[in-house]
Amino acid sequence: MNSHSTMVVPSVFAAFDKDGDRKVSVSELRCCMAASLGEDISEEEVAVVLAAADADGDGLLNQEEFSRLAAGAHEEDDVRRRCLREAFGMYASSSTEDTTTTMITPASLRRTLSRLGSHELGVEECRAMICRFDLDGDGKLSFDEFRVMMMA
Repeated sequence: MNSHSTMVVPSVFAAFDKDGDRKVSVSELRCCMAASLGEDISEEEVAVVLAAADADGDGLLNQEEFSRLAAGAHEEDDVRRRCLREAFGMYASSSTEDTTTTMITPASLRRTLSRLGSHELGVEECRAMICRFDLDGDGKLSFDEFRVMMMA
């Protein structure tokens, strides 16, 4: 663990440890996960997450177990981001006027969907698909717009 994450985790741990007993319970974890994810999570789902990280089997997370759980979540985010980058690369084409910018255009979307065996879509249909997630209105999807679309 790098020094940056060891500085951050204690304060994050303290925020999760609502009653100050130096342990995070299922209800404390559930409350904070719901707040950070913006959606309610069942107690059963949270209990599974906690049990997977609970090395000493006491049904609670101490700071070390919590740190391992937090580090695992960051690794999972990194893997998810790499997978999204790979998928984005399948659909994207490099811009001819600016080779450093890779975007999904209606034409590149149509080409990739064709290669994947999707029924033949017209450029206008592809333009309409892109339009739903084209946050800056340029008619193309950047990686960040693609990520938003995939998480929707």
